[in-house]
Amino acid sequence: MTEQLTASASEAFVLAPEVMDQLFFEARSANSFIDEPVADETLDAIYEATRMGPTLMNNQPLRIAWIKSEGARRAVAATMSGSNAAKALAAPALAVLSFDPEWHETFEYFFPHAAERKAMFEESTMRSSVGSNNAWLQAGYFMMAVRAAGLAVGPMGGFDHAALDAAINAETGYKSFLIVNIGKPGENAWFQRLPRHEADFAVRSL
Repeated sequence: MTEQLTASASEAFVLAPEVMDQLFFEARSANSFIDEPVADETLDAIYEATRMGPTLMNNQPLRIAWIKSEGARRAVAATMSGSNAAKALAAPALAVLSFDPEWHETFEYFFPHAAERKAMFEESTMRSSVGSNNAWLQAGYFMMAVRAAGLAVGPMGGFDHAALDAAINAETGYKSFLIVNIGKPGENAWFQRLPRHEADFAVRSL
């Protein structure tokens, strides 16, 4: 148990303290990884957990591209700035997270009891906003699923979205928003943990 997970807080969770540490209190964004591949079965399991998280009307705009070939990996890295490119080239597993601007087209599948509500999302600007917001929500579930698999995540922005979409999303029309390195953390993987707001600043009761 860490200092951040107090005894009273620990008692509030049904998961064991070591599990809470794995998911939240000791988990960190990794900047380096050991050279150990991530099995395809693990990647499949990560998605299986990700897709179960709640979203607006069960919409599922998140699209994941596992970047496995050397050519695709170099194409992704070429769109990145600074040290991000080197990190993307070195990570054991690399994912590009995008959202489908036409996510509503499968409305009858994911919301069958009220399929007529698809009409609410015919306007493209509002549909794109809803799709982006909920894909980011799913991205949170994705990163927690990676941690639950015993791995670390290294989420990265700092890339040319248009160039990345041209490289890997041209045939789909998906819109990239996050690149994620995945694996077991390597040497000097962590920066110093930055402060988090205390509850008396960020939380209120009405």
